[in-house]
Amino acid sequence: MSAPPSMSPGDTELLLAAQDLLARVWVSGRHEVATALRTADGRVHTGVHVEGSCRRSSVCAEGVALGTARGASTAGEPLSVVSVVSVQIKPAGRFRIIAPCGVCRELISDYCPDATVWVTTVEGDEPVPLRALDLLPEKSRRQW
Repeated sequence: MSAPPSMSPGDTELLLAAQDLLARVWVSGRHEVATALRTADGRVHTGVHVEGSCRRSSVCAEGVALGTARGASTAGEPLSVVSVVSVQIKPAGRFRIIAPCGVCRELISDYCPDATVWVTTVEGDEPVPLRALDLLPEKSRRQW
């Protein structure tokens, strides 16, 4: 898919990275979502959805990308993510920007509440940027 006109060049880079990853590793029912995110230091980290035979063992692409970013961060520094883009190949074999599931919304907003998360609107079918914390109105904020 091409980037929406409102998407910045940096977020377009994330979209392309997620699409490239998913195009390379996609397997129906096993690896259907890829995520690319940018940390405050400018680095891009990616992750791919890993489906398990019992659904509880599955791991979402957003969690994989966040874990990869955390693993690459400097000791003692908090994880600081500025933007997240996730893609899926559906329907009819085309790429689509998707919103994180509920668990991933919690995870992203726990670690980077002010990050920009791209989602495709239900009405209008348009990709738009939202603040991570805005994906969960009235979210409980845990003190770490």
